[in-house]
Amino acid sequence: MSDKKMPPSINYMLERNIGKKVRVIIDPAYGFEGILSAVTQKPSGIWISEVEAIILRATIAQPIPQVASREERGDIFLHLDSIQRIEILQDKNQ
Repeated sequence: MSDKKMPPSINYMLERNIGKKVRVIIDPAYGFEGILSAVTQKPSGIWISEVEAIILRATIAQPIPQVASREERGDIFLHLDSIQRIEILQDKNQ
């Protein structure tokens, strides 16, 4: 066997960020923001608490999608197959 290190799995990378605020994009115009609370393997997914559903909008003048509206939700489970992108958000205090 070679001494190559295997890259960390997605579950390991997500587990390192438990307790941090995340933005999860489901499709180009819709997603969720909240605190990453748990990562599961079977079924493969994530639990997010203190969730806000977000609507994203992009324009020709501003092509990077911006949050256009928010709506309070509870705690949710998202299957990894339904997620397009996960962003770890920085605290403004850091």
